[in-house]
Amino acid sequence: MSGAEEAGGGGPATGPAGAVPVGAGAAAGPAAALGEAAGPGLPDEAGLAGARQLQEAAGDPDAPPKKRLRAAEAAEAAAAAAGSGKLEERLYSVLCCTVCLDLPKASVYQCTNGHLMCAGCFIHLLADARLKEEQATCPNCRCEISKSLCCRNLAVEKAVSELPSECGFCLRPFPRSLLERHQKEECQDRVTQCKYKRIGCPWHGPFHELTVHEAACAHPTKTGNELMEILDEMDQSHRKEMQLYNSIFSLLSFEKIGYTEVQFRPYRTDDFITRLYYETPRFTVLSQTWVLKARVNDSERNPNLSCKRTLSFQLLLKSKVTAPLECSFLLLKGPYDDVKISPVIYHFVFTNDSNETDYVPLPIVDSVECNKLLAAKNINLRLFLFQIQK
Repeated sequence: MSGAEEAGGGGPATGPAGAVPVGAGAAAGPAAALGEAAGPGLPDEAGLAGARQLQEAAGDPDAPPKKRLRAAEAAEAAAAAAGSGKLEERLYSVLCCTVCLDLPKASVYQCTNGHLMCAGCFIHLLADARLKEEQATCPNCRCEISKSLCCRNLAVEKAVSELPSECGFCLRPFPRSLLERHQKEECQDRVTQCKYKRIGCPWHGPFHELTVHEAACAHPTKTGNELMEILDEMDQSHRKEMQLYNSIFSLLSFEKIGYTEVQFRPYRTDDFITRLYYETPRFTVLSQTWVLKARVNDSERNPNLSCKRTLSFQLLLKSKVTAPLECSFLLLKGPYDDVKISPVIYHFVFTNDSNETDYVPLPIVDSVECNKLLAAKNINLRLFLFQIQK
């Protein structure tokens, strides 16, 4: 019997020099298969041995081509499994807003094709489209979006509320639905203020240090003269608030008072580069005919390119008067709107020659509230007029 037959145990003789023995490939195949099968479950000796063989084969230049290819595919699969991360991390990319790529904090809207937008981005898209005189479209599929075409996705809102998020103070994970309460009331590392802040203590620190600080705070032991300076500053801010309320109460005692709901409708100027403005239909208050006009960012050329949005308005007297008409007026939110407007009283004397006020700011809290108004089909507010009689 030849040497080759002795090495093969009576099997077929090997081929030409350099050929791979059949037994080697057959032995590697079952071992690799066992290794792949045992991956997600409990590891066994055969699986570990097969994995070891694949790792060695991937770095061995003398290994057969098929074996090296199989080893490379196994390495890629392992890398993909390692990069997939946790389920929560994969859900972040699925449930995030298509505009800002953050997880929505409140309402979630979807276009007709199912792409998700958080409430802030949805309102911003509608406001931008109004400023550019275009139809708002979904950033992903370019289908039309509006408050009537889009709807909220309650399932996504619920899913997002259950996803974990780290507390900004203690860095512990909590479901998003419980995170706000934890950060405001329960977290021992949340930033808090000293109870003597009203008399000038500037301390800010973690809640768990509050008791120690208050026990050692020097402000309760200050003299009356030292506290008077602090109290004077507090009195000044309080007087400003009281001045506004006293002015409103004084106006309410006037004989001639009128109010009405006004609806601002969007229009475009006739300029080469058109600009958005708003105007109300004519209305009657205090036996006079009036019109309100409003503009965005004081008629800035491209307000859609600015993140800061403001509205200003003017009041126009359309009827003729026989004597100067001295009035105070203010705009507040309408009965069915949730926009936040701070009350500011304006004063003007109307005559036939001077029948329109200057543009004055509409006291909206911030640009987010302004976008809410711009995104609406019309702007509904309530105007109060007080005629001052001498």
